[in-house]
Amino acid sequence: MRTSKRIHVSDRDRVQLDQLVRNGNTPQKVALRARIVLLSADGVPTGQIMRRLGTTTPTISRWRNRYETTGVPGLLKDRGRTGRKRRIEEAKVREVVERTLQEKPSHATHWSTRSLAAAVGLSPASVQRIWKAHRLKPHHVRTFKLSRDPHFVDKLQDVVGLYLNPPEHALVLSVDEKSQIQALDRTQPGLPMKRGRAGTMTHDYKRNGTTTLFAALNTLDGKVIGQCLPRHRHQEFLQFLRTINRQTRKDLDLHLILDNYGTHTCPEVTAWLSKHPRFHMHFTPTSASWLNLVERWFREITEKRIRRGAFKSVHALVAAIMEYLDAKNAEPKPFVWTASVQTILSKVRRANEVLETLH
Repeated sequence: MRTSKRIHVSDRDRVQLDQLVRNGNTPQKVALRARIVLLSADGVPTGQIMRRLGTTTPTISRWRNRYETTGVPGLLKDRGRTGRKRRIEEAKVREVVERTLQEKPSHATHWSTRSLAAAVGLSPASVQRIWKAHRLKPHHVRTFKLSRDPHFVDKLQDVVGLYLNPPEHALVLSVDEKSQIQALDRTQPGLPMKRGRAGTMTHDYKRNGTTTLFAALNTLDGKVIGQCLPRHRHQEFLQFLRTINRQTRKDLDLHLILDNYGTHTCPEVTAWLSKHPRFHMHFTPTSASWLNLVERWFREITEKRIRRGAFKSVHALVAAIMEYLDAKNAEPKPFVWTASVQTILSKVRRANEVLETLH
C-alpha cells in the first residue's frame, strides 16, 4: 500500500483542526479538509484516507499541499476563481445601450429583446443581460403632466401651506368628485383564490348604471365626509356643500382644497358661498390633481372596494361605498403631506430643463 506524505502539524494547529472536526457548525467541506491534514500528520496511508473519508487522491494531495503553504487559514475558504471570460466586447455592449436609449425600431414604438438582438447580432438572452446590468426597461413607460398654470407657484404655496401649517380654529378639507363609477356585474361567477392560484373573474361584464362619489377628506384626522349622487353638476355640488355645512362644527372655518372643474366656480356656487363666509376655497393649479390629498383616498377605495367588486345595481354599489366609508371613519388614518414647496419646485424645474433639451 502506498504510504501518505507525512506532514508536520504543530500542537497549536492540531488543536484548531480538532475543533473544526468536532464543531457541529463547521461546514462539511472544511471538516473534510481538517481530517485529511490530521490523518496525514499521523502517517495514515493515502489509500486508507480515501476509504475512511470517501474522497480521492487529488483532493487529498490538494489540501495537504494547501496546508503546507498557507496553514489552517488556507483550509477555511476556497481560492478565488477568475470565472468565464467575457464573451461580449465592450463596444457591442455600448452599441446595445446606445441603440436602446437613442433609437427606435422602424416597425414598433420600442425595442424588444428579439428585435434588438437581430439588429445588433446578439442572442436575446445577451440583450436581456445587458439591459438588466444597465437597468434598462424599454417595455415600461410612465405618464406625466407638467402644469402650465401661470399662477402655479402661488397656488402651490397656498395648498402646501394648508397641509404643512393649517390655520387655527379651522378645518382643512380636501374635496373632489369621483364621477361615473360604474356598477359592473360579472357575466359569470369567478373562482375563489386557493393555494398556488389567484382568484379569477371574467373579463366581460354587465353595466347596471353609474353614481358619483363626492368626498371631503379631513387632512387633520383622515375622516371623510362622503355622499353618492346620481349626477355631476353644480346642483349636486351645492347639495354636497350643504352636507359639509351640516356635518361640521359651526364655529370652525372651512378651507376647501379643490380642482378647477367648472361646477366649483359657477355663479350659483359663488352666490351660495357668499352667504356662507366660513367656507374658503383654495384651488390647485391646472393639471396638478396630485396636490389634492383626497385623490389618494380615491385610489384606495378603488383598489380595495370598487375595482374587483360585482354590483347588480347602483343601490348595491352605493351601499358598498358607504360601508367602506363607515369602516374607514371608525379607525381613520390621515395622509401626511411631507413635500415642501422648494422640493416640488426643484423637481418641476429639472423636468422642464430635460424637456427643453429634448425639444
